[in-house]
Amino acid sequence: MAILLQGNNLSKEYGGQKIFSGLSFTVSEKQKIGVVGRNGAGKSTLFKIICGEESADDGDLLIGKDTHLGYLKQDESFQEKESAFEYLERMSTQPEWEIKKLAAKFELVGDKLSGPAEALSGGWRMRLKLVGMLLKEPNLFLLDEPSNYLDLSTILLLEDFLRSYRGSFMIISHDREFLKQTCEETLEISRTNCYHYPGNIESYLDFKEQKLTTLVKANEGLERQQQHLQEFVDRFRAKASKAKQAQAVIRKIGKLESKRITIEHQAGITRINIPLVEKKKNTALKMKNLRIGYGDRAIVEDIHIDCQAGEKIALLGLNGQGKSTLIKTLTGKIPPLSGSFHWMSGSKIAYHSQEEMEKMDGKRQAGDYLRQTAAPEIKTEAVLKMAGDFLFRDEELKKPISVLSGGEKSRLLLAGLLLSKPDVLILDEPTCHLDFETTEALGAALDRWSGTVLFASHDRTFCSMLATDIIEIKDGHAKKRYEEYEEYVARLEKELLKKPEVIAPEIPKNSAAEKYQQLKERQKNIRTLEKELAQLQKRKKELMEYFLENYQSYSPEKSRELDEVKTEIWQKEEEWFTLSSELEK
Repeated sequence: MAILLQGNNLSKEYGGQKIFSGLSFTVSEKQKIGVVGRNGAGKSTLFKIICGEESADDGDLLIGKDTHLGYLKQDESFQEKESAFEYLERMSTQPEWEIKKLAAKFELVGDKLSGPAEALSGGWRMRLKLVGMLLKEPNLFLLDEPSNYLDLSTILLLEDFLRSYRGSFMIISHDREFLKQTCEETLEISRTNCYHYPGNIESYLDFKEQKLTTLVKANEGLERQQQHLQEFVDRFRAKASKAKQAQAVIRKIGKLESKRITIEHQAGITRINIPLVEKKKNTALKMKNLRIGYGDRAIVEDIHIDCQAGEKIALLGLNGQGKSTLIKTLTGKIPPLSGSFHWMSGSKIAYHSQEEMEKMDGKRQAGDYLRQTAAPEIKTEAVLKMAGDFLFRDEELKKPISVLSGGEKSRLLLAGLLLSKPDVLILDEPTCHLDFETTEALGAALDRWSGTVLFASHDRTFCSMLATDIIEIKDGHAKKRYEEYEEYVARLEKELLKKPEVIAPEIPKNSAAEKYQQLKERQKNIRTLEKELAQLQKRKKELMEYFLENYQSYSPEKSRELDEVKTEIWQKEEEWFTLSSELEK
């Protein structure tokens, strides 16, 4: 199996601070690798080094001569007035039928493909950029936190594509379910090394937990030996007759200490304890004939929903459908266009979002921020406990907020909100910058908490742990769905991935066998045409390369052949479109 990428002892520092060191790994053909690690471990930095956007301070990065890298850039721009299809044409050299075929897998059809790319909503733009990257046919592509930018529907479509993808890819993600559905191997990166495990994220985490248990037991055994030997030293050190033996035992204790294993995993979150609030039984929120949007443009209309105190409500729907607009309306950031909403009298509401993170005073130290946001009755010990739960200890508490990473700011804001003892928590994508342990500890803590939670998240593990109720926002309307979150996801996936029912109109209605036979024949013909088109495109490329290399001489035979190949490509593409249209009826 050919090697596509190899890293040997890579290291990287920023401003004297070590990001990682000693990273060595290999990626070969047909490997599907999930890249995991704590926030700040250098996962995104590694991807930037692989793509040539940055360079390693030390070590070697070897990219195979036949490796064709693909990298999804979040800042990819569209040209003025270009359609989505024109963008895809510009991004690739594929024929029209190939472009439309891949675009259709991500539901980019009709007006969404022919209309202007700039007019697409954020979620559809991400689908378009994703298709543009895949059309370049990389045999190794990199995705950095794709679920941070894609809505649930797009994630499900991407998962379906990746499961059948024949090339290699590396995906950084904190979405455990996404990695489980797409990746067959796991690469964990830490500051001092990386570990490549030949199994998916679930089996790796099981292995890691077993390994942790083994290491803890080994350390406990060493500690017991040390205590026993130390007792001997304490008893006999002062006795001249035993002095030599005592010195020998002291050396033995030192050797045992050198065998102690440092366990990074133990530094993580184990359990988050949220300060208790009074359990209420009334209606927490009433929305009556609510119409929301911006200016004169309504995004969601006619909202009639009641939410009970203590419910944990997931806001679900495509990007751009109005989840964040509803959240901003309910938190008073924007006014409703009409209608009304009312929170339970005396409710204390806390709000977590990217916008709130950006408002944090960069000059304040992390520890001061937590102490000042905590409710007056919260004791210092509880503040420090919450800080530790969110991985802020000792030196981290002294850091000014301005130097914290996105993930650290998100954790700090969450910790502060929980310490403020709200009745209602409103969370807009709270897990975007959180690792597995933090996400799952937060989900478990909020599930135990007696307050009300209204949240928008694409992390299925978090939603599955927390959601007691669902509000779906779709096609300008919002309604409660009376089903479990897992049922909602299964239904959505079934709708997205179902094959269109195809019936050729000219087949007699009373001949089911004939219908089936003609359907199979059309599908077979389409597959044959696709193979023939691929061969013709290959021959066209060979002829074009010949003319480029032999531009000083003219070959009438090859010129005629090129014209014939172009004509045949055009005819077969027309035939492919005709057959495909019949299948879509």
